[in-house]
Amino acid sequence: MKGRVSLSNSKKVNQKGKDENIKKDNRSSGNAENEAAVKENTCGCDECQDNISSDDDAVKLQKDLDEAKDMLLRTAAEFDNYKKRSERERIQVSAFVKAQTIKALLPSIDNLLRAAAADSSSADYAKGIEMTIRQLMENLTKLGLKEINPENQPFDPMLHEAVMHEENSDVPENTVVQVLQKGYIMDDTVIRPAMVKVAN
Repeated sequence: MKGRVSLSNSKKVNQKGKDENIKKDNRSSGNAENEAAVKENTCGCDECQDNISSDDDAVKLQKDLDEAKDMLLRTAAEFDNYKKRSERERIQVSAFVKAQTIKALLPSIDNLLRAAAADSSSADYAKGIEMTIRQLMENLTKLGLKEINPENQPFDPMLHEAVMHEENSDVPENTVVQVLQKGYIMDDTVIRPAMVKVAN
């Protein structure tokens, strides 16, 4: 009886050993296959190298694109700030120029108000008006204003506006024979052309 039990146990041990050997062989086979797959995926062939290079190029291109987008956004923000700052400065300069212009005209306005309150029959009345006009023109000249007074000069459509014509053989054709209203220019900008009579 004991002999039969020992034989049975011996068979079980042998079968267990065989099973463990089979598992080891399977694991060895699987590892070999995995290693072969890794080697296959990391081979040095031209196709694999091209794939790796393409991936690197894609990453670099994406990085360059992100940097370009960031730079574009920064530039747009800086330009917007520049426009706002320029507009504020333009408004400030315009307000300053207006204030300085009005300040230069105030003395002449004061004199005109005095003249309006004075006795117009006084001998000094006309003289006071003339002095006020002269003072006003001096202040405007300081601001850069110049008269356009083209009498006896050739007609210039850039500076003159012909509102009348007359036959006149004493002067060359297209000569300004009379200034009906003076024109004014400031810093090469015509504020108002002179209204003139021109000879045909």
